[in-house]
Amino acid sequence: MAIGDLTDWMDDFGRPGFIWYAKRLAGNDTLANGSHQAGPYIPKEFLFEVIPSINRRDLENPDIYFELYLDSHPDVRTIRAVWYNKKFHGGTRNETRLTGFGGSQSALLDADSTGALAVFAFRPETENEPPECHVWVCGGEGTEADLVEERLGPVEPKIPVIWRPGVTEPQADLFAQLPAARKSCWLAPAEMPPDWLITFPTGRQIIEKTISLRAATGTNADVRLMRRRACEFEIFKSVEQATWMPTISEGFHSIDGFLGLANTILQSRKSRAGKSLEYHAGAIFEEEGLLSGTNFAHNPVIEGNKRPDFLFPNVQAYEDHAFPASRLRMLAAKTTCKDRWRQVINEADRIQTKHLLTLQEGVSQSQFTEMTEAGVRLVVPAGLHDSYPETVRPHLMTLEEFIGDVRVA
Repeated sequence: MAIGDLTDWMDDFGRPGFIWYAKRLAGNDTLANGSHQAGPYIPKEFLFEVIPSINRRDLENPDIYFELYLDSHPDVRTIRAVWYNKKFHGGTRNETRLTGFGGSQSALLDADSTGALAVFAFRPETENEPPECHVWVCGGEGTEADLVEERLGPVEPKIPVIWRPGVTEPQADLFAQLPAARKSCWLAPAEMPPDWLITFPTGRQIIEKTISLRAATGTNADVRLMRRRACEFEIFKSVEQATWMPTISEGFHSIDGFLGLANTILQSRKSRAGKSLEYHAGAIFEEEGLLSGTNFAHNPVIEGNKRPDFLFPNVQAYEDHAFPASRLRMLAAKTTCKDRWRQVINEADRIQTKHLLTLQEGVSQSQFTEMTEAGVRLVVPAGLHDSYPETVRPHLMTLEEFIGDVRVA
């Protein structure tokens, strides 16, 4: 569909009375990995908010049927929301699911939708009316996802975004206060460097703090990366709250002032998301004994003014045509790869196989085949491999394996 259709859709459902749940579809949501879950995962707490009638411990597997409109394709189905609550009836299962989408005929379950940004706009259930849901699964080679993220901020794998449109602009919910969790990486203002409360820290500064809280001792590269990503996000949110909440609490004298601050926060979030994975990977390479400038180069400039994220071992070796091309490596770092993996194909002419580090939770078999035929090999932290089809898993590299390959190349 045209971008204008999505713009109209966001205007129609981005108003009071609807609640949005936006997520990147994982292999466990679609049919990509054969898990047969038959529907996208949405956490209990959220579904209980929009469909309170299924929050019944006294009933076994309470459910309700309602209309779901897949407006992006379009498709309308009567689906089922169910709480599988066997944990309270002699079993172990305790999760909510939406089912009844019609199998692979639905864009929500299509294996090729794995990694796509999906937005669920719920009109909550009332005493007199059943719930209703309108869904948009983003396509358009990433342009639709970019448009949604202009309104919501970045939506990353494993980090869904909930938005409750209010009477003002959509960015209002950017200011929702999150509870501090001291067992995590959340920082109180007194624990932050004083300069951070004056000038918002850079991505590198936040990652340096992350590393100090999640040291390398006793963890391999894959575990370290995932733990630090989660930690970094908590630090970022705590700094965001400490920096902006005092201004927000004082109120605004104009809508322009409110929108200006909201856009500043959105841009800050997008900036963090855009470079985070790169910075974490670079720090891990150095911890693993790879020297910057000698064993790897970060964002080097090579032929045609191309700038791969990482080049191994260095620019001098790459530009020396006597150096065997078989010993050269490049690594791109993209949190999601569904719509962006083609960007890496031409990033280094001398290197036939382009490695791509991603945190996306699965790809379809057809997407993986297309990547492989184009010379792209996925590097995925070990803890995410189960999100990929069984036929794909043996061909994935872990970050630990990639580092080992670089050492012997």
